[in-house]
Amino acid sequence: MSIRIIPLIDPQLMPASRRLAWLATLPTGVPVGSAFLRLFSRVGQDHLAELDLHVHPAERRSGVGSRLLTAALAAAREEGRRCVIAQAEPGSPGDVLLSARGFRKVLTLTYARLPLAQTNPDDLREIVHSPHPGYRLVAWDGVVPDELAETFAASRHAMDDMPMDDTDYGTVSWDVNRVREAAQAIDSRGDLLHTVAAIAESDDSIAGFTELVVPGEGKGDAQHYGTGVLPEHRGRGLARWMKAEAIRQARERHPDLDGLLTDTADSNGHMRAINDALGYLPTHKTVTLQLDL
Repeated sequence: MSIRIIPLIDPQLMPASRRLAWLATLPTGVPVGSAFLRLFSRVGQDHLAELDLHVHPAERRSGVGSRLLTAALAAAREEGRRCVIAQAEPGSPGDVLLSARGFRKVLTLTYARLPLAQTNPDDLREIVHSPHPGYRLVAWDGVVPDELAETFAASRHAMDDMPMDDTDYGTVSWDVNRVREAAQAIDSRGDLLHTVAAIAESDDSIAGFTELVVPGEGKGDAQHYGTGVLPEHRGRGLARWMKAEAIRQARERHPDLDGLLTDTADSNGHMRAINDALGYLPTHKTVTLQLDL
């Protein structure tokens, strides 16, 4: 079967990356697959590319995926990338293809969902109102308030040691401009960003935070974007406290919301235990595969 691989111009513009794209078609012009290669551009991650490859089920095992993968890897090498990562479900055609082409598994994620209708408001209030001496909770929507911007940017270092296992993910540097850009990007696509943070009363700095992105219409499932506590404030139950408040707010403010989604590295036993205790139910797993170029 003759397959055409057509490079495309991707109109999606992002402040920290750009994407290359390819479309696989039959001689008749019918599309049968696509590939996107995200090229990270910020210092600390400019060695990295992320692949998203899809083939129509009816055209699998016919060389379409291999042709798209060859084009994407050639581009990654031309762009001077050190490694390429991709995600797939364990045992899926994507996992099989990438593993056969030299990709190795470097991280396993467990995805989980909290059905909001099954949560108990009284249990949530009990957690939220439990004493955490020396700390208080704050919350905001969208872009961080100016008076918290500096300390919120500094608190992003709580994610620096987030378990990534063997993934060559690099380092992510956050400043005030970047946290504002991230919030503005969510707003520009019509979604709602809710943030809950724990404030250390000793110096009014943010000790930890959790973020939740809600669809603009307030229906369906919302997505947790990140939960982190700075190392010097760990061991005090802040992550569970903040997450319970985020759940409570989601229930009260978005009554048509169905559930909350999260994903956690299998090696992050602490956060997985918090999710389990709050009622999140595992739905599926994915593996991150990496090819060193």
